[in-house]
Amino acid sequence: MEKSAKVRLVENCLAGAHIKVESTARLHMGFFDLHGGLGRKFGSIGLSIDAPKISLSAKYAEKVLVTGESTVPVKVLEHVNMLAENFLHKFGIKTGVALNIKQHIPEHAGLGSGTQSALAIGAAINQLYGLGLSTQQISILSGRGGRSGIGIAAFDVGGLLIDGGRSLHATESTVPPLLVRYDFSADWKILLIFDNSFTGVNGKAELEAFKTLPVFPENLAAHLCRHVLMQAMPALVEHDLNAFGKCIQMLQSHVGDYFAPAQGGRYASSKVANVLKRLEKDGLACFGQSSWGPTGFAVFESIEAAEKCLANLKLSFTDSALDWKICSARNHGAVISF
Repeated sequence: MEKSAKVRLVENCLAGAHIKVESTARLHMGFFDLHGGLGRKFGSIGLSIDAPKISLSAKYAEKVLVTGESTVPVKVLEHVNMLAENFLHKFGIKTGVALNIKQHIPEHAGLGSGTQSALAIGAAINQLYGLGLSTQQISILSGRGGRSGIGIAAFDVGGLLIDGGRSLHATESTVPPLLVRYDFSADWKILLIFDNSFTGVNGKAELEAFKTLPVFPENLAAHLCRHVLMQAMPALVEHDLNAFGKCIQMLQSHVGDYFAPAQGGRYASSKVANVLKRLEKDGLACFGQSSWGPTGFAVFESIEAAEKCLANLKLSFTDSALDWKICSARNHGAVISF
């Protein structure tokens, strides 16, 4: 007979269970069907990257206790506390969890911190209490994945991800289905461009934006879907960064302009926008803004090309609010250990 969650909890506690979870940021490179005329809306393409990351440890406690390294802001710890309490409450669990946050993903920067935090905390509690939940179940309980499934798939499997959008006819909460997943070349390097003085659209403002934006043209949605199917996907199989970048540029330009009334332009941050305009002028194939930003990204064929470009950018863009990081794709999901 299968053991009850209570019995498993007692065994875990006796064993001194100590759960560790590590997951990373993701780039949301664009939607390709914001019209929804075929019964599904949004549809996303995105990439799991190896930094920045969220890293935490969890163990049993009588109540929720959240601590963190000195580099973790108090507001992040408060948000983690709320997520943990909500998750436990939904299962009627009267005891708690002690969470220690070692690293975090910047909030409201377009890197998926909300989803990764919710999934990491949910995964830790899931293991600690023996709840037997899948990542999709955790995401639904946490209220994540309403429009995009990229962050959830990034937590599960990593890599370059394309989802099929949200069904407009679903009668219950569902996560947009993962359609395809590719390993992203280990040679290709990603430059992240941060604006530490700016916060991307989020929360109520994000919900309001989707309510007030006009209907997306159906013929343009069809055009973008064609680019994803006949340009981005073959390019990933053939390791053709130039062709892949052309598709990303198509998505970024049309979707960015569509969201411009809500975020103040094709790109949310004028500082990041100026950097991206320079990259476009220099002929870089693949660049853009992740989600609502303000974080920008650029993809290079090699670490040498990325480092050379970054050195030149630092000479031209000296605003102290700008920050930079070179990272790689992450071709695997979250790591959960004991």
